[in-house]
Amino acid sequence: MSQSVSWVEKLAVRLGLIPAVPQEEIHTDRALANAPPPEQWDDWVEIEAHGWPARRTERHYHLVPTTCFNCESACGLVAYVDKESGAIRKFEGNPLHPASRGRLCAKGPATINQINDPDRILYPLRRVGKRGDGKWETIGWHEAIELIAGRIRQALEEGRRNEVVYHVGRPGNEGYVERVLQAWGVDGHNSHTNICSAGARFGYAIWQAYDRPSPDHANAEFILLLSAHLEAGHYFNPHAQRIIEGKLSGAKLAVMDPRLSNTASMADYWLPTRPGTEAAALLAMAHVILTERLYDAAFPQAWVNWDVYLRQAHPDQSPTFERFIECLQQDYARFTPEYAEAECGIPAATIMEVGRRIGRAGHRFAAHNWRGPASGHLGGWQVARALHWLSVLVGAVGTPGGTSPSAWTKFRPQFFDQPPAHKDWNELHFPPEYPLAHYEMSFLLPHFLKEGRGRLDTYFTRVFNPVWTYPDGFSWIEMLRDEAKVGLHVALTPTWNETAYWADLVLPMGHGPERHDLNSYETHSGMWIAFRQPVLRVAKEQAGQGVQYTYEANPGRVWEEDEFWIELSWAIDPTGKLGVRQHFESPYRPGQKITIDEYYRYIFERGPGLPEAAKAKGLDPLAYMRKYGAFEVQPSTYQRHERRLDGSELEGAEIDPRTQVVLKGGKAIGLEHDSTSVEGFPTPSRKQELYSQTLVDWGWPEFALPGYVPSHVDWHDLDTQAGEFCLLPTFRLPTLIHSRSGAAKWLNEISQCNPLWVHPSDGRRLGLADGVLARVTTEIGYFVDRVWLTEGIRPGVVACSHHLGRWRRAQDVPGNRFSANVVAISQPAPGQWHVRLVEGPGPFASADPDSARVWWREGGVPQNLTFPVQPDPVSGMHCWHQRVTVRRAEPGDRYGDVFVDTTKAHEVYRRWLGRCRSGPGPGGLRRPLWMNRPLRPALEAFYVPGANGMAARDAVPSEETWYYMI
Repeated sequence: MSQSVSWVEKLAVRLGLIPAVPQEEIHTDRALANAPPPEQWDDWVEIEAHGWPARRTERHYHLVPTTCFNCESACGLVAYVDKESGAIRKFEGNPLHPASRGRLCAKGPATINQINDPDRILYPLRRVGKRGDGKWETIGWHEAIELIAGRIRQALEEGRRNEVVYHVGRPGNEGYVERVLQAWGVDGHNSHTNICSAGARFGYAIWQAYDRPSPDHANAEFILLLSAHLEAGHYFNPHAQRIIEGKLSGAKLAVMDPRLSNTASMADYWLPTRPGTEAAALLAMAHVILTERLYDAAFPQAWVNWDVYLRQAHPDQSPTFERFIECLQQDYARFTPEYAEAECGIPAATIMEVGRRIGRAGHRFAAHNWRGPASGHLGGWQVARALHWLSVLVGAVGTPGGTSPSAWTKFRPQFFDQPPAHKDWNELHFPPEYPLAHYEMSFLLPHFLKEGRGRLDTYFTRVFNPVWTYPDGFSWIEMLRDEAKVGLHVALTPTWNETAYWADLVLPMGHGPERHDLNSYETHSGMWIAFRQPVLRVAKEQAGQGVQYTYEANPGRVWEEDEFWIELSWAIDPTGKLGVRQHFESPYRPGQKITIDEYYRYIFERGPGLPEAAKAKGLDPLAYMRKYGAFEVQPSTYQRHERRLDGSELEGAEIDPRTQVVLKGGKAIGLEHDSTSVEGFPTPSRKQELYSQTLVDWGWPEFALPGYVPSHVDWHDLDTQAGEFCLLPTFRLPTLIHSRSGAAKWLNEISQCNPLWVHPSDGRRLGLADGVLARVTTEIGYFVDRVWLTEGIRPGVVACSHHLGRWRRAQDVPGNRFSANVVAISQPAPGQWHVRLVEGPGPFASADPDSARVWWREGGVPQNLTFPVQPDPVSGMHCWHQRVTVRRAEPGDRYGDVFVDTTKAHEVYRRWLGRCRSGPGPGGLRRPLWMNRPLRPALEAFYVPGANGMAARDAVPSEETWYYMI
């Protein structure tokens, strides 16, 4: 094809700004392509940019697919491995990935920065001296494994199983470590869910047991998003693509967020509610739909437990659907658009218009809430519950253009071996005060240990940095430095972080393209599976070079968790007497240790449609996934609740004549619907539960229906004239992602600081000018930050982005120097901590010449250190939003200063603990049987010892359902 030279290029050549391109390079017979065709991935040729056009150099690449690990989307990557040097040169999008479809956000290509990070950890390290001294020695993998295995073996033999804990931030896989912990027989899984998404999860789960939404944006007519989820949360890239597709097809977009996010700036409706009032606005929209009869009667009549609602809330009324609607209108009569305007600050006319658009969209109404208000406030779970109520009213559950349960789009791998469920219940994870928590109360761990509730013998932290990410980070430091509370802390991390400084072992695990994982997420209406794989290992093996362990191909001795857990488990039980080793034996070679290829081979051989697709390409299933990196299992998964149960499922089943629930072996497996046994929803009623008998039974009768809970930072109670505000600390930047972007130079060049967003009217009232320093005082301390005056924030509200404020001390091994500040940490008195910024990021010498070109000097402020724990007593979610006082910085304050009093932090913890209504529940249960746990124990563990229970088995969902709800 022929490509003409523009006048701009001609002028630039004439001025000597760019070199002239030889004519033969302009005309070519090759067609342009947006991605290399897969049939050429084994030998793809590109012209080297350096030296061209004076010198033409062809580079031959081996293209290896993998997936991104810089957020939960797991978008498809293709690594360009230079055949001459054997190095990865760049990452681009995998066009065969069903979710990302070859497109990436900024974080995907920046993976190369993490691979080539000059500060990355390359070898296993053991601390020298006291914890936190910053001194380390290099050891081998065998020595590290033997040390860890010996401690775990002793704990298992001595019956101290609850002292072995694995604490994960971003899992990035599909059940791998859960299976490992089951093999060990420990209730040792801990996660970050309660500082992330527990509020929204609980709001959805109390409706339908499934705890995550999956909106079908591309086919929607109206889309409602709460907070900045699209640009900054999970599934940014796959969701953004499909929202734009929906808008191009005529869909309208509304965003409810006090901050004008990038997402809100693209919306047809920006709804800047007062923080914490979102549920009231949503219920007012439901009021519009009910009073104007815009609802779809067929769906709620068939799939909502309205009969239970009438029986429990209105026992004197006739049990008809028509009377149900009338009672609903009475119960929600106060949530008028005018009420919402007064409470939320959104014009009544706008509330009505959005409500009507939702009603008119009907089955094609897509909605999403993940963090934002659901993670910000006391009762935030009612926000997600109220949002889903809109979907239920218009029948947009599981429909094209509607919102489905995420589990419907999740691929479920079949493992070669499934260990039995453990029989312990670890109250450090699921304490009696929070029987409905979704999930482990991980952010309370330092306070639990301070109270003497237990100790940890062996503590793994993996993709997890609570000292920086969690609230009240100094309480974590006080815990981690105390060897009486934490015996051995093993940090599994590819880079240094604020938590790893307090570890005993720091073990370098690979970045996304240096490890194996299985990925399957709710990015759209289809079901897919993607294969994260260690790129250099695959390239070596396909070039005929044998590799036994992934660390033989990765830089230094960087390993991966999958192989690490196999080797560690084998070392824990070398003779097999503990019953651990048997769960790591090959299904193909009896008695021999399973290999990583065998593990994934077994799964792929049993993937629906995958063996057939592989055979069509002349490959086995594992080779197919190594070659192409992803596979679409189903193009869509709509209306799964209407799936008919087959004969094998119904064999031996019976139907409860009162509830019409289909029972088999004491477990609910479906619902009799229109004279047909169908799957339904995995709740006790197998329906959508408007009325929650669970909340009633577990001591929260006032929350039986979706409702509005005023925030712990209620705007009515703020003294704005005295500088009191609600602080929004939860929004994220679309170019950064937790700890893992700290080493990405491209991303940090885009985003380096997190100023305090202040509306100009508030700035004038408080004498705050743009760029001045302000002291932001919380209940347990303060931080000092720069002010950014902007009309992109609602008056009366201030905001500060998560992500920024990475730090290290002078004695720490240099790490994350593209982002981290050097700080001095002192303790003026017991329990008091002060942080002072010594220097921000700057140029440094390394093998990467760009490190000498760092021009930015700020790395942000670690605001999370100053937040006390504020656990919602129902969902267990940490309520992130803070009641703060904002004023000009005091004399002596400097940018980046942080002060915290952990004694006060513990007092706040005790006060919030007083809000709880502890278990056990009905029949001596620790937790409702139908609610999920990531690592589910045996049935008997759900009962408090000595309680007369075991009568609630009819509410137990199938084992498959437990997995799907994760």
